[in-house]
Amino acid sequence: MESRDVLIYFALLYKGDWNDIIKALEKHEIVDEELYLKMMQKVKCKICTIIDNDYPEAMKKIYKPPFVIFYYGDLSLLYKDNIIGVVGSREPLPYSIDACVEVLKNIGEKDPVIISGLALGIDTIAHKCALNNGYQTIAVLGSGIDYCYPLENYRLYDQIKYTGLIISEHPYKEIVSKEAFVFRNRLIAGLSKVLLIPEVKTKSGTLATIKYGVDFSKEILVIPHPIFDKTFNNSLIQEGAKITISNKDILDELK
Repeated sequence: MESRDVLIYFALLYKGDWNDIIKALEKHEIVDEELYLKMMQKVKCKICTIIDNDYPEAMKKIYKPPFVIFYYGDLSLLYKDNIIGVVGSREPLPYSIDACVEVLKNIGEKDPVIISGLALGIDTIAHKCALNNGYQTIAVLGSGIDYCYPLENYRLYDQIKYTGLIISEHPYKEIVSKEAFVFRNRLIAGLSKVLLIPEVKTKSGTLATIKYGVDFSKEILVIPHPIFDKTFNNSLIQEGAKITISNKDILDELK
């Protein structure tokens, strides 16, 4: 069995769990070829491994780069220079939604790609902004590639599947742990040129994404909020994030 097949075998067997895959590789765990064929029969999506020629260079630089990526759509979107990560609260304030829509308008001259996590709230707004403005968009799932979470976003999932790109480290319809959803945020941060934060609250997955972004030396763009809002946005700006009040601020970063 070739090395590529071995990587796929363990990714399927261990449901995309990075730690379990690396343990199996280090122990030279035996591959059951008959089981591999049975598992592959259930695969509907495309597959890219870390040793494939089309594996994105940017992904190799990410902390614990995925051994295998399961995907639907145009993988070449991951090669683009102007990828904007947009993450934020799952229950955003009306102000945050309006501000997100406003600052993402009219940046098409830079051929942007919006990447987010398909979650409710800001993620959903970001993907829809991309589609409504004629930009391309990438959804990074924390669940299995064939499981749309949340289910309310199935139509959006389906639209991105055929017009953009959906990727996941996890196969099939796997429902993974909460920790896996946080861990996938390293991919959003690592693949982005900049991270846009319309709204963030304390103790959220968004803060984890921001931390990854800082670790990867990404510019963090934050929309300011009224001082009475119970958000963490203004504190991030005080700590050094770039205040973002219009599409010009985004265009400046994409130059």
